[in-house]
Amino acid sequence: MLARITHPGLHHPRRTALFALLFVLIAAVVGGSAASKLNAPNAFENPASQVAHARTQIERATGAEPTAGVIALVHGTPSGAAVSSAARTLRHDPGVAHVASYASTHNPAFIAKDGRSTLLAASLDSRAAPDAVVARLTKDFAGRHGVQLGGADVALHQTNLQATKDLGFAELLAFPLLALLAFLIFRGIAALVPLGVGITSVLGSLLVLRLINAGLPLSSFALNVVVGLGLGLSIDYSLILVSRFREELSRGAGTADAITTTFQTAGRTVIFSALTVAAAMASLTVFPLRFLQSIGIGGAVVALTAAATSLLLLPALFVLLGARLGKAKPTPSGHGFWYRLARGVMRHPGIVATATITGLILLAVPTLSTKWTGVDASVLPTSQSSRVVSDTIAHDYPANNANPTFTAITAPAGAGTRLTTYAHRLARLPDVTSVSTPRRLSATTWQINLSTTGAPISGPAQTALNDIRALPAPYPIAVGGQAAEFHDQQSSIAASLPLGLAILALSTLIILWLMTGSIILPIKALAMNALTVGASLGLLVIVFQHGRLTGPLAYTSQGGIEATDFLVLAAIVFGLSTDYGVFLLTRIKEAHDHGLPNRVAVATGLQHTGRVVTAGAIMIAVALGAFGTSHVVFLKELGLGTAAAVLIDAFIIRALLVPALMALLEDWNWWSPAPLRHLHQRLTAGHRPAATDQSVLPPADSGLLPTAH
Repeated sequence: MLARITHPGLHHPRRTALFALLFVLIAAVVGGSAASKLNAPNAFENPASQVAHARTQIERATGAEPTAGVIALVHGTPSGAAVSSAARTLRHDPGVAHVASYASTHNPAFIAKDGRSTLLAASLDSRAAPDAVVARLTKDFAGRHGVQLGGADVALHQTNLQATKDLGFAELLAFPLLALLAFLIFRGIAALVPLGVGITSVLGSLLVLRLINAGLPLSSFALNVVVGLGLGLSIDYSLILVSRFREELSRGAGTADAITTTFQTAGRTVIFSALTVAAAMASLTVFPLRFLQSIGIGGAVVALTAAATSLLLLPALFVLLGARLGKAKPTPSGHGFWYRLARGVMRHPGIVATATITGLILLAVPTLSTKWTGVDASVLPTSQSSRVVSDTIAHDYPANNANPTFTAITAPAGAGTRLTTYAHRLARLPDVTSVSTPRRLSATTWQINLSTTGAPISGPAQTALNDIRALPAPYPIAVGGQAAEFHDQQSSIAASLPLGLAILALSTLIILWLMTGSIILPIKALAMNALTVGASLGLLVIVFQHGRLTGPLAYTSQGGIEATDFLVLAAIVFGLSTDYGVFLLTRIKEAHDHGLPNRVAVATGLQHTGRVVTAGAIMIAVALGAFGTSHVVFLKELGLGTAAAVLIDAFIIRALLVPALMALLEDWNWWSPAPLRHLHQRLTAGHRPAATDQSVLPPADSGLLPTAH
């Protein structure tokens, strides 16, 4: 298979390079506009949830949102000219269904406690695109210093815009740093190879996502993962392929033979790596939230695209550039930093393994106290109007509930009396502060609005929601609102989590078994990946949930971690951890297949991959860590969390824990039951190990080779 994949580049390099250039141009034109096309509605909502049912039922009955999605904060008295003008502007927009104000309701909750500002609540037409309406209103109110727009629809619109803007800044920041690191690592013209592969992979992935989006609407947040992960994986794959090609050249192989050996060995590594990362990201697609599905699809697409680009394009570049890519500097036998490190670790494997595992577990302990938050205006910086409006309502409008809980009740026209009695019972529930009069919306639909204590994700609001849903109702009822949305989101995640974890674990076990033929190594890889994920998530809790480094990192703590972000981070970290594990295990297995003893194979594998994994980790930490500059809190969490994770994995897991555990288990590392061993031999019958690299065999007195007695 690898021979067929590399054939075009090896035998028709110029034609392959020109085709790649044409593909990049097409992908840039078609996929470059993905940011404006990926805009799945209600991306953080389970379409089968009770809150979605309640919202849909009311929208069908009224043709409008069940609650105000746009709130205008106007500096002025209710009867002032500024308020009247702002109300006219809102009503004039074709996407606004109706506008509520003090003048229309005489509700004092629309007036600030100091009387200096007033709220206007606009509910959008259910047929209108909220993003388009908010964009028009933002333009209409531009320049009016006394009016600021907020509300759930405005907050989501501004979050999308801020994320897109931050993505552009992250690219501008990361790309020069990656170029500099590539030059320091590769030197000369070889530094352009990973960047070229990265650009091709990212643009190709955007093209694929644009095509998928035509049939399955995706969230624009997938773009952040595609860009960061695409650049990182492309660099990783380029590193391992270029490094192996240079090794083969340094042994005296011709260009064609060096390419063949490189792609039979390192190319196989790239395939297994891409499959493990794609499987980890694809596990997110089992969750019913379109946000997670979009991230999962985007991550799987970019992993496979990065591998395909590397395997198809690099053979052509190797032919065209040849010796100009340089040769690896031979390491004297039994020498090299990573070789010596492996020997040192394997002299005291029990102590190193115990200390490393203990430290990682201690770092992961804070994960047990995680508190969950949602996506609302609080994820934005204070410079955004929706954040200002949200903070102002919380401080100056104590009687106003900008995010009410609402109920959609299926009842006949004559149900008013029974529903009024039901509303009185609702009003007596703890943490319920007010209940509206039942309002008939259509022949079979009624609505009751409620105000509850605290923010939607707070304990009192969630307790009130549970009490509302538990209270027997005279007719079928669905409860909606932000508190219900948060509750149903957590329930959806909890219900899908076992399946997601099963897919993640099973796919990793199968892929690593196919690669190694062992069942011990895949199980051990799962355990080490879990340590990496736990340690990185523990760091997130310490920093973002506990509000550490708010000044240097320029963020406002939400007092918890955004739940979906937690899952995305776990999937990415798990995939990248397996990625680096594949890099190391393939070289260890290659050495072991040539008859080297277990410890010699481990030292040999680490010497070959230590520099590659370290360099790759640093560069992927830059590519993904650049999102730590984002002004959106959950993107900042994602960037800094992944950067910390890959560095932990490269410098602690692969450098210390892997050789320690490999030394402790000795030949048990390669054990597999006889039926599985025979099956693996049949499946891999066409694979032959590459020639032994004599340059890394240890000297006879190293203590690693067996001696005759």
